[in-house]
Amino acid sequence: MVATSTLKNKNSECISELLDRRFDQARIEDELDYWDNCLVEPHLNGEVFEDQTCQRLAKMLENCLSQAKKTKLHCSEVLVPEKLTRRIARDVLRLSSGEPCGLRGCILYVNLEVENMCKKLDRIIYDASVVPTFELTLVFKQDGSAWPSLRDFFLIGACFTPGFRHALKLSPGFRLIKKKLYSSSAGAVVEEY
Repeated sequence: MVATSTLKNKNSECISELLDRRFDQARIEDELDYWDNCLVEPHLNGEVFEDQTCQRLAKMLENCLSQAKKTKLHCSEVLVPEKLTRRIARDVLRLSSGEPCGLRGCILYVNLEVENMCKKLDRIIYDASVVPTFELTLVFKQDGSAWPSLRDFFLIGACFTPGFRHALKLSPGFRLIKKKLYSSSAGAVVEEY
């Protein structure tokens, strides 16, 4: 009976050991599945982060235009084509993706081309705590096909204020000029849209 008891203990130990191994193997497989999912998830998190960054940058551009309309553009409203600021934000993110600090190292100068002259509107710094590594110059273009409305002519005081427009319509086209600040040999990259 003693031998049987020892045998039962040995069998139960072997079974216990096999179960532990299977449990450990299952746990390792679960952990590998978890890490495989984590490897996929940062991509999704990256897309969400990029989308949020794009929205924030588009909002910064819209605020820039809003602030400049009375002070520098001398108009009561700026008509922006649908999704223009979003397109610009995506292109700014694309141009900053290869930079050492990404968008955080960017100084974005915002200008408007009016009648072959460039007006400086504002300067946007996405993260002031980072030393800039490159500059982007954004040039909005005025829609040349837009005729002034009759409403502009009949506004009280509008005809007496030189250079005042009721509405300024932007073209869907724009220009981005990239200049690296850390490389003296690199020239400017100009992209026209």
